[in-house]
Amino acid sequence: MKNERHRRILEIISAKKIGTQNELIAELRREGFNVTQATVSRDIRELRVSRELGRDGQPYYASPEDRTVDVETRLRNIFKECVTSAARAQNIVVIKTLPGLAPAACSAVDKMKIRALVGTIAGDDTAFMAMTDDDAAEDFCRWVEENI
Repeated sequence: MKNERHRRILEIISAKKIGTQNELIAELRREGFNVTQATVSRDIRELRVSRELGRDGQPYYASPEDRTVDVETRLRNIFKECVTSAARAQNIVVIKTLPGLAPAACSAVDKMKIRALVGTIAGDDTAFMAMTDDDAAEDFCRWVEENI
């Protein structure tokens, strides 16, 4: 019962913008779960669900997976905003960024889960990305140029 309730909580907050525990309780009760506020509060804590601020300024519950996607989106946006150029030297990609933002660019690239990426190193405004081969480095440079 508890596992099913946890699964439904995650499904509900992924499908709808639920802003309060009372809204979540009402949704669960509609689906046949007879829950109390204390139970829902405990479930939220166990599931590591948190309240996030939406684009409209209203708070809503988000699962850890939803937050991960949002962080990845933010990092991609940071990458696009901070990178000024990319160049390839064989299998190494050299990224130039605005001052102080090379660590943010490397963090974003690391989170992108690029199969051909071996590793990153960041300075202040320069980042080095080791790729598995020259073709992968060329493809990544092309992607950077198209997306900055």
